[in-house]
Amino acid sequence: MIGCLIIHGYTGGPYEVEPLADYLREHTNWRIEVPTLPGHGRKLNLDNISHKRWIKAAEDSLQQLKEKYDEIYLIGFSMGGMIASYLAAKYKVNKLVLLATSGKFLSFKQIGLDIASVMMDGIRGDLGKNKLYLHYKKKLGNVPFKANLEFLKLVKFTRRHLKNVDTPVLIAQGQQDGMVPYKTAYYLNKEITSKRKEVVFFERSRHLMCLGNDKDTLNLMVYNFLKHTSVSEEEL
Repeated sequence: MIGCLIIHGYTGGPYEVEPLADYLREHTNWRIEVPTLPGHGRKLNLDNISHKRWIKAAEDSLQQLKEKYDEIYLIGFSMGGMIASYLAAKYKVNKLVLLATSGKFLSFKQIGLDIASVMMDGIRGDLGKNKLYLHYKKKLGNVPFKANLEFLKLVKFTRRHLKNVDTPVLIAQGQQDGMVPYKTAYYLNKEITSKRKEVVFFERSRHLMCLGNDKDTLNLMVYNFLKHTSVSEEEL
């Protein structure tokens, strides 16, 4: 039997990866777990929560799956991708999927373009229709500065473990990502030492890949990567 752990991103929640989780539940008999990291979810409460608690929550969920299931898949989105990488380096898992993983950089160019689009919609009186504005408006004022520092600590801590990941890995990245630029995928591909790696870019996707225009293609690609043995695996 197979257990699959999906880890959401910073200031987000299971809703960020819900379409993918639902797709895998519908098309497999796997046990799909999507825990809510401490302080996260629809209502953020990130005061005085350390990055160690986020890692521990994901690790506890993984250990519970490993007690019951012979085969384990890890999927991480954004910050959850860094947590998933750390767990894949620490524990034996069968496959790893990294979605828009916040490995190193911020895309200031794309952030500038996104801000410009929000401003233009504001001038036109269409701000209420701008999906990017509506998504991040809910988070403004709900994220303490200390929580951002904890996020940076988490990235710094987990980054050093990338070189110890040797499980087959799929790295997916949106080319219009305003938070994590597409070049980060190259960085992850370089740092992760696994011989079985696939890197895929989605031209229309922003940061929230699982909710974007390419979500159906992404769902199928993740399913195929996890479900089937790739050519590279057969050759090794």
